[in-house]
Order: sequence, then C-alpha cells, then structure tokens
Amino acid sequence: MDLHEQLKKLFPDHQPSKEPEAVEAQEHTLFIQKEPMICKYEKRKGKATTIIEGYEGSDEDFKILAKELKTKLSVGGTFKDSAIIIQGDYRDKIMNLLKDKGFKVKRVGG
Repeated sequence: MDLHEQLKKLFPDHQPSKEPEAVEAQEHTLFIQKEPMICKYEKRKGKATTIIEGYEGSDEDFKILAKELKTKLSVGGTFKDSAIIIQGDYRDKIMNLLKDKGFKVKRVGG
C-alpha cells in the first residue's frame, strides 16, 4: 500500500491538484553589527587555526556565515561556542571576505 492509497483512505473527498506548487527562494540577509568581529590566530594541537568571534546576531546567521566562509575558502572548520573555527591561517582572506559583506573586523594576535 503506497502513500497515495493511504491518503485516499484518510481523505476520500480530496482531489489532488495537477498544478506544480510555486516555491519562492528567499534571500537570507545577515545581521550587520556596529562592533567589530575579532579574527584571531591560534595553534591547536600543533595545527594553525583561525577563530572568528564577537558576532551579536543570531546563531543561525553565524552558522550560515561559517558555511559560506568554509565553501569560499575550500577549507574545513566548525561552529562551536559562538565562534567559527577555520582550519589554517586565513586571517587576511577572511577579513577581506567579511569586509566585502559589510562587517567590521579586528585582527588580534600575530
């Protein structure tokens, strides 16, 4: 018994529509803050990492930003404890990408 047969048993009077549903793609806008985000360099377990902290918007926006940075730089990374952790030393590239998006960025360390 497939899904359509089960639905017909539950809703015998329902007539399915033949028109395809229009799905609108919504552009998500990130919250741009007045205070600068902090971009710093650390070594963790002997490996270079770039950490971005200080975002005041929602965690969902910060996760979207993290995914975008990782794909543009083609590197690995994660979002933990309100910070984006990128594998490698990409401070200059990250700062340029964030400035192009309208964020203020402050370089800390090294």
